[in-house]
Amino acid sequence: MLTVPISASVDAIDALLPQTQCQRCGYADCRDYASALHAGDAEINRCPPGGDATRVALSALLQRDLASFPALADDVDAYAAEHVAVIDEATCIGCAKCLPVCPTDAIVGATKRMHTVIAEDCTGCELCIIACPVDCISLSSARTFASAAHPLMEARATQSERLRKAYEAHKSRFAVRAEEGLAAMIESAPVATSKADKKTLLAEILAKAKARSGTPS
Repeated sequence: MLTVPISASVDAIDALLPQTQCQRCGYADCRDYASALHAGDAEINRCPPGGDATRVALSALLQRDLASFPALADDVDAYAAEHVAVIDEATCIGCAKCLPVCPTDAIVGATKRMHTVIAEDCTGCELCIIACPVDCISLSSARTFASAAHPLMEARATQSERLRKAYEAHKSRFAVRAEEGLAAMIESAPVATSKADKKTLLAEILAKAKARSGTPS
């Protein structure tokens, strides 16, 4: 277990992360990685999109010896800075599997309809490439607001804040969709399940969904 100063809150750690939500660190998102750092369960060299600036900032905040950490942990994949996803529209089958994994909702499309990427909002995280079953998504070199690499923390601040807000909106939106789907499933349950039981079950499921997404009750 690593030592973390009590004064370094999860919020303070999260504020230093780039908010690309690329999962390369091995955690679900930047917030989870920040929580792991706060708990002493992770090291400061697991954020490739953050680059040296993030590693230096984290070492200062968490009072770690920067010299002890290489630029990137051996088990972390590199990050293609200033790239965005591009969908081959002729190959896209409209399966919509790329939509829930895109942390900034940079992909526009509907089920069984062609999808496209809003380059300005794409961080190049590659999660959509992993999710695509027909390999119709690739990366293309492009510097946009969301994909731009900033060597200094100060220059990155506006970008990180906008990406954080986009991700929070994404989580809330898909949490609502999940709740609506669960509600419909429960309502269509066999008649043997009483209305009171359905209502109780639905309330429990919705409470758990809100707890996971951080949505206020």
